[in-house]
Amino acid sequence: MSPAFRTASSARQRHELRTQEESTRFRRTSEIYSGTMRSPRLAAALGFIACFCALYTTSAIDIPLEVEQLPTITAQSPSSLIAFPFDESFPVMCEAKGNPEPEFRWTKNGLEFDPFLDPRLMKEENSGTFVIPNNGNLTEYQGIYRCYASNKMGIAISKEIEFIVPHVPKFPKETLDPVMVEEGQPFILECNPPKGIPPLQIYWMTINLQHIEQDQRVSMGLNGDLYFSHAVEKDSRRDYCCFAAFPRIRTIVQKTAMSVIVKTKKSDMSPEAANAILERRPSLLTPSGAKSETQLVKGDDLKLECIAEGFPTPQVEWVKIGHQLPIKAKLENHGKLLIVPTVGQEDSGKYMCKAKNRLGESVHYFTVRVEEPPEWVFEPESQLSPIGSDVLIKCSATGSPQPTVTWRVNGVRLQDAPAANRKSFDDTIFLHNAKVSDSAVYQCEASNRHGSLLSNANIMIMNLPPMILTEEGEEYSAVEGKGVMMHCRVFSSPPSTITWSKDDSSESVDGPRFSVHDNGSLEIYSTEKDDAGQYTCLAKNTEGSSAIDAMLYVKDPTRIVAAPEDQQILIGTMAQLSCLAEFDKASSNDFELLWEKDDIEITLNYTENSRFLMEDGILQIINVSHRDQGVYTCVARTPVDQDTASALLMVLDVPDAPDNLLLSERKSKSVKLKWSPGDDHNSSATEFVIEYEESQWEPGNWKELLRVPGNHNSAVLKLHGHVDYCFRVSGVNTVGRGPPSEPTERYKPPPAAPDKNPENIKIEGHLPHEMDISWEPLLPIEHNGPGLEYRVSYRRQDMEEDWKEHVVKRHAFVVKNTPTFVPFEIKIQAKNHQGWGPEPKIVTGYSGEDFPSAAPDDVAVEVMNSTVVKVSWMRVHKDKLHGHLGGYRINWWRLRSLVDSKKSHGEKHTLTFPGDRNHGTVPGLTPFSEYSLIVMTFNGRGNGPGSHPVNFKTPEGVPEKNPVFRVTDVQKHTISLVWDPPLEPNGILTGYLLNYQLINDTEEVGPLQTVDISNPLTTKWSLRDLEPLSKYKVYLRSCTTVGCGPVVSEETTTTLETSKSASPTPPSTRKSPVTKPTRSTIGLASIHAGISTQGWFIGLMSAIALLTLIVLIACFVNRNKGGKYSVKEKEDLHPDVESQGMNDDTFCEYSDNDEKPLKGSQHSLSREIKAGDSGDSLVDYGDEDAQFNEDGSFIGEYAGRKEKRVSAEIKATAQTPA
Repeated sequence: MSPAFRTASSARQRHELRTQEESTRFRRTSEIYSGTMRSPRLAAALGFIACFCALYTTSAIDIPLEVEQLPTITAQSPSSLIAFPFDESFPVMCEAKGNPEPEFRWTKNGLEFDPFLDPRLMKEENSGTFVIPNNGNLTEYQGIYRCYASNKMGIAISKEIEFIVPHVPKFPKETLDPVMVEEGQPFILECNPPKGIPPLQIYWMTINLQHIEQDQRVSMGLNGDLYFSHAVEKDSRRDYCCFAAFPRIRTIVQKTAMSVIVKTKKSDMSPEAANAILERRPSLLTPSGAKSETQLVKGDDLKLECIAEGFPTPQVEWVKIGHQLPIKAKLENHGKLLIVPTVGQEDSGKYMCKAKNRLGESVHYFTVRVEEPPEWVFEPESQLSPIGSDVLIKCSATGSPQPTVTWRVNGVRLQDAPAANRKSFDDTIFLHNAKVSDSAVYQCEASNRHGSLLSNANIMIMNLPPMILTEEGEEYSAVEGKGVMMHCRVFSSPPSTITWSKDDSSESVDGPRFSVHDNGSLEIYSTEKDDAGQYTCLAKNTEGSSAIDAMLYVKDPTRIVAAPEDQQILIGTMAQLSCLAEFDKASSNDFELLWEKDDIEITLNYTENSRFLMEDGILQIINVSHRDQGVYTCVARTPVDQDTASALLMVLDVPDAPDNLLLSERKSKSVKLKWSPGDDHNSSATEFVIEYEESQWEPGNWKELLRVPGNHNSAVLKLHGHVDYCFRVSGVNTVGRGPPSEPTERYKPPPAAPDKNPENIKIEGHLPHEMDISWEPLLPIEHNGPGLEYRVSYRRQDMEEDWKEHVVKRHAFVVKNTPTFVPFEIKIQAKNHQGWGPEPKIVTGYSGEDFPSAAPDDVAVEVMNSTVVKVSWMRVHKDKLHGHLGGYRINWWRLRSLVDSKKSHGEKHTLTFPGDRNHGTVPGLTPFSEYSLIVMTFNGRGNGPGSHPVNFKTPEGVPEKNPVFRVTDVQKHTISLVWDPPLEPNGILTGYLLNYQLINDTEEVGPLQTVDISNPLTTKWSLRDLEPLSKYKVYLRSCTTVGCGPVVSEETTTTLETSKSASPTPPSTRKSPVTKPTRSTIGLASIHAGISTQGWFIGLMSAIALLTLIVLIACFVNRNKGGKYSVKEKEDLHPDVESQGMNDDTFCEYSDNDEKPLKGSQHSLSREIKAGDSGDSLVDYGDEDAQFNEDGSFIGEYAGRKEKRVSAEIKATAQTPA
């Protein structure tokens, strides 16, 4: 098949689908009185026909193709078929159906035309369509075609199809003389375009394709001519060209250029006369005459024009005589053209145009008649009637003028095919006692000068038993509570009676919920579960009967039980919509839940880039954007029903940038800014931020100028002079601040004097005879113009004197040779080239300060307690301050401890008391000490002289805690303890308070036992009668007459057996039992840790280790020789081992009992030390030079004093004093 024919076939198929619904429809006539039609009186016959028409009823029935039937045209070409030169081919279409299959033939211009005889035409079997290829001379195919589709039962005809071969329009070749015209006279340039396929478009242009300007004086008429109401000199030119465009054939043609010469007035006339054009009253260039008639077809556009000449140029007015102009009427072409679009009968009548100027007027009357092409009043319809019935075929049309109706039967004029039982009365054909042979195609054609209508009516006369076209055994599913339609399409003649029954019942279904339609379908309203079952459709007529069965299933309805809810989601976050539905279990395999957005289904592609995820009825939208806003619908669907629920998703975002910024009301110090707010993205703007940028001082740096409420779209902006501003606006809502708008154009107010003076003026005196004045300079945009300077004015406040003035450009000034600390009045005023700023405010300040010259008198000290004293003094007179009073300072230092008679000047301490006061409290003193203090005042320059020193003593306090407290020996029933006295007793020691208690690893603890040691010289003690293998905690506090100080503690566990040697014992290498470290041992551990990082200490420890190894080897050799030291002798020789340190002799001694500890071993230092158990460190005891004795006692500075070192010794023998 050729491409052209495929194109035609495709077009034919499309047309067939479009016209199938309009194809053969049949009607059944009702039973009528069958009396004779042979009445001799025409009037009686006409009366009978009128009565017959009153009883006439029809019903449309589709005839299946299995039944013999007349041919029906299903597709045909339009009435006009234009052969455009750019088309490849031109299908002339004619398709039909029927049984037997129709055959086709054509006529051209009323003569037989056989496409198969022309080899250039493309044809297809079993089709009436042929294709004219565009590959030669098409003119020979031009003409009017008609298609005939026929079978043995009848003939159907198509409407006439005119094949038009347009010629290429051309202007004639001609030589045109120039148009000569006097200035002021009218003239017309004729176009006379060639004929062609409408629409036609006319343009007047120059050779260079520049449009000829048209106005009230120059305009183009509907016929394409160019009218000049009067000529002027500028109309002279040689290239007036008329272009005619035919868009349907894509062609533009040009007429030969025309020349116009306008003759001006004679040069010998006066200038006034030469330039004057004689005025004249209007006359119409078109239309001619006083009146005219216009006829047009209903639906066309009415176009009336009046183009007048005259001077001055006439104005044209339009009226409709006796009526107002139609509302839809419009004026074009500078009022010269009246257009009434899509006219109807109501637009008929008389219209008048009036062209007038101040000299007169000219009128023209139009009589408008609106005619109509034929329109069906009653289009003949196809009918199916039984044999012996009477058939009426009616055809009537209206139009203007009234259409002529022509009848044909099988394509032959009615008068050329007579029939005895057929009568024709005006617009009606009557068939009496119709027979099968009366079956035919009747054509009715209505035509007037504006067109024609053709309708084919297939009249089928037959008897046929019921033929059920619906398939047997159809299954229907219904939803409980909703309706269902079960079909039973039947074809028969005469029509069948159709009944429905259920489950082999002989009775028809009945009730208000059941309805049998005319087409045989059974409709059940609001179905119930009991409606399920097998149904039978029975069709019966006089020729026989037929039946089919159908099955109905009633299912539970699909219902959404948890609908999605409306949401407001922040852009960029995730939205989640949930939906839960119930449905019939039988539909589980066919149930689907899907989502739609704005009635379009959301496609889920489950890729990495997909932003939509759905699982278990939950729709997730990732990274929500503006395009995600809309109505989301959850659709729960089964094959039989569905339920929907919708929710609105609103996306929140910052506002879009405002636009359409406009500056108005520009003044010297203000401007009004207007803007159009951007989209607020579902969160109303709360405010707008207006920013400015200036190009001189900080170009590109935007600064906030003003904020206005969100319901405003304009603001008056206060400006500084001589600043080149531009502005932008951004919106703020609950989500945040949106992007800024595009900046406005720049606006630079004129220069002006400064609006303000400097602020934050500071007056300071760094030297006694100077006064420093400084201020915060004006910002660059506050200069308001060039040449900014400051006038500094000052005068003494305590004297009457004139202002002294200085003009400076910087923002500081020093006044020299001033008296010390006297008050001045100062004011600073800004100035530029435009003038002075406003009158400045006066501020007060003082000249430079000097040191105070007097010390406080009557200094007294009141001791409050052992660590706090109250100091009082007499204030220094203000004349001696020489400046602003800063306050008073107390300096004090410790002279000595009252325990020691030696005096030494301790570290000086200072307390400052700001403001004007005469007393102060000094805390943090050391009890039982002698102190000295002085008091002085100070100002901004510095301190004054100090007062006479005052000495005082602090009373006793409680002692500090003991620096050393450790267990030296543990036996089955005893624990030996040793300690050092406190470094600062804060009084005279009276003794120690020793407590201990059992603390086995249970929540309960034993009773607290107390030992009161009244001898302050005691530094060791033994606890006896203790439980074996038990854990004890021991507490120690030092006491004075005031009370006891803070506690130190140790924990240890008694042994299972008593050592063989009596206490004291020689040192042993066995480690002491592990106990929980106390604050004191942690302090020692931290000291050791600090020392262990020193280089000299590492060297010393290495030497001691080497020496110890040599001594141990010597001892071991000596023992193997049988030698043995006497323990008793060693004790006699060295009764206080610890006080003498660890020399070589004592270090190598050891006990026969390996379980005994070494004498003098540092028990607390050999145990595990946890840093977290103590808060003490070297900071508590002095500077970094603190050291330990070999016996472990602490030696170092305390409270910042380096003059006094305290050494504590721990005796090796721990026993209870006798």
